[in-house]
Amino acid sequence: MTGYSHLPVLRDAAVSRLAPRDGGVYLDGTFGGGGYARAILEASHCTLWAIDRDPQAITRGVELAAAYSGRLHLLEGRISALFELLNDAGVGALDGAVFDLGVSSYQIDDPARGFSFRNDGPLDMRMGKTGVTAAMLVNTISESELADILFAFGEEKASRRIAKIIVERRHEQKFETTADLAKVIRSVVRPDKSGIDPATRTFQALRIAVNEELDDIAAALAQAAELLTPGSRLVVVSFHSLEDRIVKRFMAQASGRAGGASRHDPASLVVEAAPKFRLLTGGPLTPEAGEIRRNPRARSARLRAMERLAA
Repeated sequence: MTGYSHLPVLRDAAVSRLAPRDGGVYLDGTFGGGGYARAILEASHCTLWAIDRDPQAITRGVELAAAYSGRLHLLEGRISALFELLNDAGVGALDGAVFDLGVSSYQIDDPARGFSFRNDGPLDMRMGKTGVTAAMLVNTISESELADILFAFGEEKASRRIAKIIVERRHEQKFETTADLAKVIRSVVRPDKSGIDPATRTFQALRIAVNEELDDIAAALAQAAELLTPGSRLVVVSFHSLEDRIVKRFMAQASGRAGGASRHDPASLVVEAAPKFRLLTGGPLTPEAGEIRRNPRARSARLRAMERLAA
C-alpha cells in the first residue's frame, strides 16, 4: 500500500477506450480526485455524472464542477446504488462509464482516515462516513471470522496465525491505531522476498471488508451495463487480483466468452441469448514502464473494456 500519488492511473488509455463524444452522457463511477473526470471533460464537450461515497471527495470536486459548469454533476453514494442515484437525477441511459476501483490516493495519504500503516492514525478505513470501522472488526469478531476475512480478501496465507495473535492481544488492550495493528502483525509474519510489508495484505482485507468493496463492484458493473446504449463502452481499472477477477468474469460473460456447459450437462441444451457486448481488450492493458516510474501506484493496475453491441 505504498507509492500512492494523486496521478490518475492509466488515464490516457482509459479515456481512449471510453472514446467520449460531444453531446454524450457519461459516468465516472469513482470520482476520487477528479483526474479521470477532468480528462473526459477535456476530451469532448460531454456531460459527466460522477459518483463517490466519500463526502470529502464530493467537497473537493465542487471547484472542478464549477470549472465545467452544467457539464459535471457530483453524486454522493455507493457505486452499488448507481442505478438509483442516476435515476433520481433523471438519467436513464449512458453513452459510456469508467471505474477506477479501490482506495483513492487522497484516502491513503490522509492518516486520519486510517487506511495506511505508513503514518499512524485511527484504525478506521471507511470510505464513507457510516458503517463499522476496522477497529470494530479486529476488536469484536471471532478469531475464525477474522481469519476468513484475511484469507478471502487479503489472500493472506498466514491468516490464522495473524487472527490468533490479534485476538490474544485485544484481550489485554483493544486496537485503536494503524501502527499498533501493523506492529502486532509484523511480530508473527516475516517479510517475504517480494519486499511487501507483512501488514499489507491484512490492511487490504480489512479495508475491503469494512467497505464491502467486492459486492459493490459486482453490483455496479451489472447496473452500469444495463444503462449503456449501443456503441457505448464500459472501462474498468483494477488494482489487485480480487477486483480484476470480478471484472474479467463479468466482461467474459457479457461478451459470450465465459465458456459453455459440458455436453453432458443438461444446461448445454439451453439456447443462450446472443452476447450484448464485445471485448475491446483481449487481455488486461497494463501501464508502461515510464508511467510506473512516475507513479509507483500504477504498477499493479489492469484495464479492461467492452462495448455495447447494437440491439
